[in-house]
Amino acid sequence: MEKLVIKNIGQILSGKMEEPILDGDCMIAINGKITAWGREANLDCDGATAGIDAHGVTLAPGLIDSHIHPVIGDYTPRQQQLNWIDSTLHGGVTTMISAGEVHMPGRPKDIVGLKAMAIASQRWYENFRPSGMKVHAGAPVIEKGMVEQDFKDMADAGVKLLGEVGLGTVKDGTTAKQMVGWARKYGMQSTIHTGGPSIPGSGLIDADMVIETDTDVIGHINGGHSALPDDQIICLCESCKAAFEIVHNGNERAAVLTVNTARELGKMDQIILGTDGPAGSGVQPLGILRMIAMLSAFGNVPAEIAFCFGNGNTARQRKLDTGLIEIGMCADFVLLDQAQHTPGKTMLESVELGNLPGIGMTVIDGVIRSERSRNTPPAMRLPERIL
Repeated sequence: MEKLVIKNIGQILSGKMEEPILDGDCMIAINGKITAWGREANLDCDGATAGIDAHGVTLAPGLIDSHIHPVIGDYTPRQQQLNWIDSTLHGGVTTMISAGEVHMPGRPKDIVGLKAMAIASQRWYENFRPSGMKVHAGAPVIEKGMVEQDFKDMADAGVKLLGEVGLGTVKDGTTAKQMVGWARKYGMQSTIHTGGPSIPGSGLIDADMVIETDTDVIGHINGGHSALPDDQIICLCESCKAAFEIVHNGNERAAVLTVNTARELGKMDQIILGTDGPAGSGVQPLGILRMIAMLSAFGNVPAEIAFCFGNGNTARQRKLDTGLIEIGMCADFVLLDQAQHTPGKTMLESVELGNLPGIGMTVIDGVIRSERSRNTPPAMRLPERIL
């Protein structure tokens, strides 16, 4: 039995908008799953095989990047960069979700080839986890000529995602809706490209097509890169029950508009975050943290709620077993504190002023995966491995 005990936690962020801050100074995980939290005096901390002294820093569920474009392993030819996933781990992200392996050189567009690549992509990230990161991959881009059996074949082989609708040859809402329906029938979650074209072969996807297609996630509702007009973004927020995915590579003004509209509609639980990287904008290892700080500062969102956009909301919308402090969920954590010399009396106040926190440690499945971040500003306090 592997038992992790984290003591002297300053505060626990839950990932839940309905109760974003939990009472407790201790967290316990057994065999990679959360088993208890609360006050150390009330918990059974004996028999620990691993221990962390948090030294008063904040513990939050690991962040989730809802929108990436991986290729193979920890390499992306888009930027000719190695170890970009490891760098993202140092930004507090412990789980990443593919929106399509579109940057694979020579990406097959024939039906047999795209199915084979989707299955292979799902397999190699299942079998190899760069720096311990959880990468949900194998997200085929739909192409003309696909039939229902193709979706069943992929689902039977373990493929659970669709790449961004609109990046392939399927450009009309009627065909896309039919294929999204087939995917949903076999348990595959779908995302649609929203806004202007991003790469050769993509095109404008407006609000009408997003609504007609009825995907599970409105990919980069704030544009990737170019956003739709304000009235169309507002229309999507008003009309859709899907997740409103805000990305770092999109339009920041449109991101704030989305948050403000969702607040007015009582739909802030539908907001999730991604980076849409690696892309032409590069690799953004701090992209999720930056979106949390930006939306808190400019969207007038309490920091503890903004953090939910980056973990708990995504966990619920994506049906993941991580991203929330709940019994039985994966012990995936980020330990962070106010960055040195930043304004604000606390870490949360500092984030509300637009500042990034400093990350001192990440934990995935109860195992320490990184310590002091090489990418964030230095934290005022750092957790310490004690076992």
